[in-house]
Amino acid sequence: MSEMITADLVDLDLDLSAQTKDAAARALAERMVAKGRVTDLDGFLADVAAREAQMPTGLDGGIGIPHCRSEHVTEPTLAFGRSAAGIDFGAADGPADLIFLIAAPAGADDAHLTILSSLARQLMNDEFTAALRSVGDAASAAALIRGDEAPTVGTADADDSAAVSAAASAETAAGTSADGGGGERPFRIVAVTSCPTGIAHTYMAAESLENAGREAGVELVVETQGSAGFTRLDPVAIADADGVIFAHDVPVREKERFAGKPTVDVGVKAGINKPAQLIADVRGKAERGEVTASAQGGGTPVERAGESGDNYGTKLRKWLMTGVSYMVPFVAAGGLLLALGFAIGGWEIDKAPSVMEHFSWTQVDSWGALLFQIGGVAFGFLVPVLAGYIAYGMADRPGLVPGFVGGMIAFNINAGFLGGLVAGLLAGGIVLAIQRIKIPTALRGIMPVVVIPLISSLIVGFLMFVVVGKPIAEAQKGMTDWLSGLSGTNAILLGILLGLMMCFDLGGPVNKVAYAFATAGIAVEDPSDAAMKVMAAVMAAGMVPPLGMALATVVRRKLFTPAERENGKAAWVLGASFISEGAIPFAAADPLRVIPASMAGGAVTGALSMAFGATLRAPHGGIFVVPLIGSPFLYLIAIAVGTCVTTALVILLKSMRKQAPGATAAESPEGAAQAAGKKEPVAA
Repeated sequence: MSEMITADLVDLDLDLSAQTKDAAARALAERMVAKGRVTDLDGFLADVAAREAQMPTGLDGGIGIPHCRSEHVTEPTLAFGRSAAGIDFGAADGPADLIFLIAAPAGADDAHLTILSSLARQLMNDEFTAALRSVGDAASAAALIRGDEAPTVGTADADDSAAVSAAASAETAAGTSADGGGGERPFRIVAVTSCPTGIAHTYMAAESLENAGREAGVELVVETQGSAGFTRLDPVAIADADGVIFAHDVPVREKERFAGKPTVDVGVKAGINKPAQLIADVRGKAERGEVTASAQGGGTPVERAGESGDNYGTKLRKWLMTGVSYMVPFVAAGGLLLALGFAIGGWEIDKAPSVMEHFSWTQVDSWGALLFQIGGVAFGFLVPVLAGYIAYGMADRPGLVPGFVGGMIAFNINAGFLGGLVAGLLAGGIVLAIQRIKIPTALRGIMPVVVIPLISSLIVGFLMFVVVGKPIAEAQKGMTDWLSGLSGTNAILLGILLGLMMCFDLGGPVNKVAYAFATAGIAVEDPSDAAMKVMAAVMAAGMVPPLGMALATVVRRKLFTPAERENGKAAWVLGASFISEGAIPFAAADPLRVIPASMAGGAVTGALSMAFGATLRAPHGGIFVVPLIGSPFLYLIAIAVGTCVTTALVILLKSMRKQAPGATAAESPEGAAQAAGKKEPVAA
């Protein structure tokens, strides 16, 4: 592995300096800094933490592989640590004793990434990992990882294995020759593996699947879509395949190549940990004649990034978030157009005639009416888009037609937001049920284009019109009436609850639930005053976390790392624009202090906004739509007070933080900066 790893980058006694995964990453990263391979320790560790937040990097078998691509890395580097006690990297089978920190530059070249991928494949070799566990000195460990030394554990067995492998190859060749005369051919699988970084998990999953395929007696070919690019599978191999396995955490590129095949679609770690099960699953689907939705081409917004075996609650959350994520742009565009229409044409603009009948280029009211009516059309898509893409998240493209049909029915019968949720779930479930029916091969080609849309739309339409539509419409009306009747203490309590939800996960599912609740209330041409108050409280609370963190980096800059202070500059703009995700870098680094502080500030802002009676017709925009807000001065005061609460609380909590016994100076923000070669003064 060239000089990507040297003895200086090996720590065989990692227990002496690290007991947690963050500490282990820091200890190994400090060795990279000392070698000049990493220029900014804290910036690099923030990138490692961001990758870790996407999915734990622990693997079964006692392996941890924290890794990332970072602009703070000068050249591809690998550091290795061994922990006798083990460090928890989130693997299902327990702590890891072999830890590999992989650092790749943001623009790493293909050759070096290929070398890193070869390490990932070696980690699937039991002899290699056994040798690393028994090696006695750092130089030998580095040489072993580089490939300069062969594993000394089980050498005789390796020779025997080679002989067996050769014999098996000869037997396979003979069998192939015999099959050419009419024998039964082996089951054939094509697979695609990919992960966010495209360095480690991608190639480990490929190696694991290939090994399991050999053991199961199937022909399995893998396309690795890693950072070094990918070589497409032979179209003939895809055409001849009996099944497909997608083990991925990012969208599969050119997925339509695999349309019409029985498919198993899981996260990349399932490809590493459960390859035999995946092979058995795809064989079972092929025997039953199942062509799953994921094989139809394209991909869902969520892209099924979770592990195989996600519980129903997790799947439901992903399906709903798919619908919400596609609905939000319609909400933002339509809401802002409606708000601008009111701002230009006045509050009576909703009663203006159609611009098709009357439009004057020189009249301001005509332009206000135009904006308002375009916004109304955009808002008309909200419920159908929500329902359509919930069904899409469940069943891929075949779910779109029944989802949109059900959503439009919900809109027409005034079932609203709740009707859209139910219609989307019904459509997706019905499509999935239809796809489980065994279909003759000759009919599979027309299933996603004709049969599934026809039957599923008919069933969804019947259920929405005749069975569930009316009860849902009545429930929607009841919720609207309840919201309109809120006042005084009840309204303030609702503001507190919405503020807490907006700041709990900073753009995550809980945040989206609160936002969807608010936007659903104003997604009509004539929303109630209470609905606009809810929208105002939600947006105000969502602005607080990034603004609070930005202010804290100015007030007590020494409590934050250089990377966090840089993030603080961006957080001003993100917070002002109502992008709660601007606080995520701070929360990822210190969640136990940042999240409670954010929630406290958000709750205060939500309560004050409701108490002040601020209203908002636009669903987005931050301070840029303040002229469209009712009671704008008091609204800004609510945001300012909440921001100060968050700032004060996060400073207090960080100031109370005590350095853990035995921690090195580099583990504090200031010490870390000094370790990275920065002359930062130590906070008093």
